[in-house]
Amino acid sequence: MVLPIYAYGQPVLKKVAKEIGPDYEGLADLIANMWETMEHANGVGLAAPQIGRDIRLFIVDSSPMLDDHEKHLGIKKVFINAEILEETGKDCSYSEGCLSIPDVSGDVERPETVTIRWQDENFETFTETFSGMNARVIQHEYDHIEGILFIEMLKPLKRKMIQRKLTKIKKGEISPSYRMKFVR
Repeated sequence: MVLPIYAYGQPVLKKVAKEIGPDYEGLADLIANMWETMEHANGVGLAAPQIGRDIRLFIVDSSPMLDDHEKHLGIKKVFINAEILEETGKDCSYSEGCLSIPDVSGDVERPETVTIRWQDENFETFTETFSGMNARVIQHEYDHIEGILFIEMLKPLKRKMIQRKLTKIKKGEISPSYRMKFVR
């Protein structure tokens, strides 16, 4: 089932999410709905706060961000109770966007490599290091479960330039191609 994506301004997007356990009710259906919602909106990642849940869960499918000859390097994973252990390498700039903030993008600097510990949908624990686009998508989604939005990392001038758009999003004065839940 395609769920509405919570728009910029919704309080849940600024909360630090809570850990969950295997007994979290309806988890398998929630994850399936998140995949469907993300794919419907043409996203590469979706965090639970973006669908109104303040839990430490996000999904990533980075392959659409990669060139055809690199698609096999992409990841498609569920991250539960994730914790970034280390971010290393030089900071790289890339224009990011977000399903919760449609039609807004801007250059965000992030370290090129991230080491993260998480549980999958079966609550098996993994620790792995990711780099490049995989690291960037993970870091972006991880920020969501920490209550951080990518626009907070934009340079001050860019932030000032997007204020009008942010106000329109907050008021629901936009028409995205996917369902959204606005502050009203």
